[in-house]
Amino acid sequence: MEINELAFDYLGLKVHYKLFGKGKPLIVLHGWGANNEVMLPLTTSLKLKRTFYLIDFPGFGESPEPDSAWSVDDYANFVENFIKHLKLDKPDIIAHSFGGRVMLKLCARTENENKIGKVLITGGAGMKPKRPLKYYLRKYLAKTIKFPFTLLPEPAQTKGLEWLRTTAVWKSLGSSDYKTLSGTMRQVFVKTVSEFLEPTLSKIPHEVLLLWGSEDDSTPLYQAKRMEKGIKNAGLAIIDGAGHYAFLDRPHQFRIITETFFK
Repeated sequence: MEINELAFDYLGLKVHYKLFGKGKPLIVLHGWGANNEVMLPLTTSLKLKRTFYLIDFPGFGESPEPDSAWSVDDYANFVENFIKHLKLDKPDIIAHSFGGRVMLKLCARTENENKIGKVLITGGAGMKPKRPLKYYLRKYLAKTIKFPFTLLPEPAQTKGLEWLRTTAVWKSLGSSDYKTLSGTMRQVFVKTVSEFLEPTLSKIPHEVLLLWGSEDDSTPLYQAKRMEKGIKNAGLAIIDGAGHYAFLDRPHQFRIITETFFK
């Protein structure tokens, strides 16, 4: 099987994607911190007559970071433009984690009702999580430390906040995902995790399969059940013993369910 490495120009960004197969188009969207290589084993194992498009989102894999801090809507705009530019006819979608956020936004747009086929979301993010007390203590401590700097006039305020972000105390308050990022992608991360997408669910008309690992601790099962309840044409399938990367933890089960859904 020949896998073509291609690039798509979007807003001056050279966005990379893999292309292979023949048949109805199927777009594959990876999760936060991942890339199209992570999704490749799943798609190459599927016994489906499809043309696969595995995208590296801007800021991930081989694709450059956006020039400004994108929101989830901006990433949805990108996928929408990708579909339009390549003239894909009602592509099916597989979306993992962060890719699931993007699909909730995209599918909730009225103009996309007849432009997207079936959607499979696995370990999809976007629901408001249940937070432990420790999380809120860290959050409000960070706000307290930051507050005095916001009272300074410019440019002292900007310089003060830049200095604060370099301190060990401030770094200790960030999440592990946040700590590994720099520059624009840190701002993208903050925008992404600060937006909860429950309001999109009732607006989604597409046939959606939520395929979840029972042991997913990044996007726990209660979030999948919330999505299932909110999306009128959604169904939930659970793979016992699998985690957030259910397609890697239980590849055979994941493949069989995926093939059945898209056939």
